[in-house]
Amino acid sequence: MFKIKLSILLLTSCFLLLSCTNDNNTQVKKKYSLSYISGGHDGLVLKNYLISNLKISNLYDQNSRFIINSTINHNTNIYITNIDNTSDREKITTFFSANIFDQRNECIVFEYQKNISQFYIFAPNQKFLSNKKAIKEIKQSNTEFLIKDFINRLNFSNDECTK
Repeated sequence: MFKIKLSILLLTSCFLLLSCTNDNNTQVKKKYSLSYISGGHDGLVLKNYLISNLKISNLYDQNSRFIINSTINHNTNIYITNIDNTSDREKITTFFSANIFDQRNECIVFEYQKNISQFYIFAPNQKFLSNKKAIKEIKQSNTEFLIKDFINRLNFSNDECTK
């Protein structure tokens, strides 16, 4: 009697275990390729971040029918925050836009646009290396944040064309 109860419990637990598991291999994820990205050094940084984040997420395929077209721009504005002119700041705003083009249906299936801003207190002389380093780090940080947000939103995209 004890063996029968034990075998029934074992079968029940196996049934529950198998019914609650989710097989991720059966879900098909879309993969994406990249088109040419202009913009010199900023475009190259964008391309490297996109490719590495897509590969980490297992979303990159160079021969995919879904092509990511993207652009990035960095704008700077100088402003003074007080009357004494003692804390000059430079604001760097990064604009990122991307769309995904489906080659088979010849339409855009996903669009993304976002910007982010950061600032730093800069030294009044342009020869200080800290200004250049701050600009470089802020551009890199903004680009990295925007790419990660873009990749996260790709999970919610669908195959339908937008008009």
